[in-house]
Amino acid sequence: MNLWKEIKALFSRGNNLAKLIYINIAVFLVLSIIAIINFLMNDPGLNDKVLGFLAAPASLKTLAARPWTIITYMFAHSNIWHILLNMLWLGWFGKIFLEFLDQRKLVSVYLLGGISGALIYILSFNLFPVFADITDVSVAIGASASVMAIVFATATYVPNYNVNLFLFGRVKVIWIALVVLVLTSFMNFADNAGGKLAHIGGAFYGYIFAINLKKGKDIGAWINKVIDFLVSLFKPKPKIKITYSRPKNDFEYNRNRAEHQKTIDKILDKLSKGGYDSLTKEEKEILFRESRNR
Repeated sequence: MNLWKEIKALFSRGNNLAKLIYINIAVFLVLSIIAIINFLMNDPGLNDKVLGFLAAPASLKTLAARPWTIITYMFAHSNIWHILLNMLWLGWFGKIFLEFLDQRKLVSVYLLGGISGALIYILSFNLFPVFADITDVSVAIGASASVMAIVFATATYVPNYNVNLFLFGRVKVIWIALVVLVLTSFMNFADNAGGKLAHIGGAFYGYIFAINLKKGKDIGAWINKVIDFLVSLFKPKPKIKITYSRPKNDFEYNRNRAEHQKTIDKILDKLSKGGYDSLTKEEKEILFRESRNR
């Protein structure tokens, strides 16, 4: 088994949480390789083009030309600390999420939380005057909004779930979620305001998702249907396999053949006496198949 087959096998065996982490790591490795090539060739143009292809732009004009970026941006990261922190939080809260909810809901929250974060970021940069000078050049990148959505979906759905924290002991997840939101999204807001707005958008979606789910409504179910449809387009259609059964021995074969011949003889006798219209539908089908086999 070659390396690529091993990677595919590892991916197929993992749950959706593991797959989300694998995809993020794979994209980061590709971007890192491109960055090394840029350095060696002393040409940053390729790296800028790839990031531009993946990052969500604040400019509505650029977004119209690259609508896929509201999805791709949430799988790309700028540096090792960026992806490391996001994947640690995703792994930690993702496991708690899966203790109470299923894997399809995890994917829907990740994707729709990321989209919500991107939309809040884009709308804010086009509405508030403070961003007017940088809207055309600003882009968003990273899984932070998606991770924040999972954090708040978990904390809202099971707010009294306790985890052990070093030096703090047992703490409810709702308090952890609120502290993380304040520290990463409200403190020093002017620094990386776009990223912090995306965090807030992701957290808001996670909260709304969990509130609706408690009422029995899964507001993210539709995106899983879209994913299923897209996967079906690329999934090869199963081949129809025709199997033929053979008698176990000559005795059984001869017996089956004799019984079949008796049936044919009865149908032919009935045909000679009453005509074709006297035959039942089943008898007509048997006679038709027999005529084709001869």
